[in-house]
Amino acid sequence: MSELPYGLTEAALAAAEAETDPASLAAAARLRSRFGPGLAAAAVSQAVLRRQAVAKFGAAAATMIFTRDGLEQATRPEVAEYHARHFAAAGVRRVVDLGCGIGSDALAFAAAGLDVVAVEVDTEVADAARHNGGGRFEVIRGDAEALAGGLLQPGDGVFCDPARRTASGRVWRVEDFRPSWDFVSSLLTGSHVAVVKLGPALPHALIPAGVHAEWVSHRGNVVEVCLWSRPARASRSAIILPDHRLDVPERSPELPVSAPQSYLYEPDGAVIRAGGVPALGALLGASLLDRQTAYLTGEDLVASPYATAFRVLGMLPYKEQVLRHWLARHDVGTLEIKKRGLDVDPAELRRRLHPRGSQRATFILTRTVVGARVIVAERMAA
Repeated sequence: MSELPYGLTEAALAAAEAETDPASLAAAARLRSRFGPGLAAAAVSQAVLRRQAVAKFGAAAATMIFTRDGLEQATRPEVAEYHARHFAAAGVRRVVDLGCGIGSDALAFAAAGLDVVAVEVDTEVADAARHNGGGRFEVIRGDAEALAGGLLQPGDGVFCDPARRTASGRVWRVEDFRPSWDFVSSLLTGSHVAVVKLGPALPHALIPAGVHAEWVSHRGNVVEVCLWSRPARASRSAIILPDHRLDVPERSPELPVSAPQSYLYEPDGAVIRAGGVPALGALLGASLLDRQTAYLTGEDLVASPYATAFRVLGMLPYKEQVLRHWLARHDVGTLEIKKRGLDVDPAELRRRLHPRGSQRATFILTRTVVGARVIVAERMAA
């Protein structure tokens, strides 16, 4: 492992991590008295970030270095491994990672046996990537647009995760990405196997022609959309890691609309983002509850990695007094509220309903062919 960046020392970082709450005023005072204000602040920052990073990186977080934005945008290791497998399957042996961040994807590429050159414009983030790489890949600090032409060789793969945050917060417009959107999109039309990682809310209209888009779901969360050059399959897919793929046909089937049947299906967010609800409905033999609402319903229970299934127990009008009486009558104290297509805050509604009892229930608030309704449901085992 390389030396710690930012002037950190192992002693200061170990002392900060030993604190029950390193961000507390008492902990900060103790650390400042031992290491001085600058080193103490840096150690506290890393100790806090490492604890937050455990959810994404697991035990590996204990030896990594982070920046706040770098941790937020870093690819989850399992997702980065998926990227690496794609490059290896395409016959790529060397990847140029443009905008490597703290090095999560570069680590996966190196672990897959690929040669990696990682580029990062931000000095602190580049230092974190260099530390996290531990010599397993080269890190170059510089501007990706300026360096790409000189780094890319025939047969290389190129990976780009443009920065989507500034000092003022998260950036939503592609015009504000760094590297620029024009440069990023040009990577997908060149001669290299290219992958561009973006936020899952990317509008379909911005996807360049001839590019394959994959919305990736990991542990129930839609974490990204990846744009792949040289598509060999449908233009859009939903990926449910570790190994499920739903390809969305160019022409989706038109599903019927019906009242709630015996089972209700909530499609995974990646399926919804990819526009795959009609394709999933056809697989399940299910109907839509409403043309504008991504819930499916059917008479038969069909196990699917692309949707969560609920058994329909009943249906109630969307009236709080009725719901409150139902909860009391059924002794419900643990209430799951899901909603789609209605302007309601589930947490606030739960507070107003104030369930008190020993049983569990699920309310699904949605539009149906007979108007807004509350479906009483039982979540089925995965």
